[in-house]
Amino acid sequence: MLAIAKFVVNNKTYSVTKMFLFIANYSREMRMGVNIRKESKSRKDNRVCRKNKEDTKESRSSIKESLGKDKETSR
Repeated sequence: MLAIAKFVVNNKTYSVTKMFLFIANYSREMRMGVNIRKESKSRKDNRVCRKNKEDTKESRSSIKESLGKDKETSR
């Protein structure tokens, strides 16, 4: 139980220092043996962002193409 309490205290971001207590005490991040960051979510977000950019480029090129055709037909 003491180990869990130490873990919670060391991994809490304090409002005054804006950092973890462990980092303030030891000037390095704590090694936990497990990556607690949700990389899968960030990877998914990156994929969605890239797809949106590609779709935007495709839409813009389609709009430019259709505007060019409209100009040619109106002459």
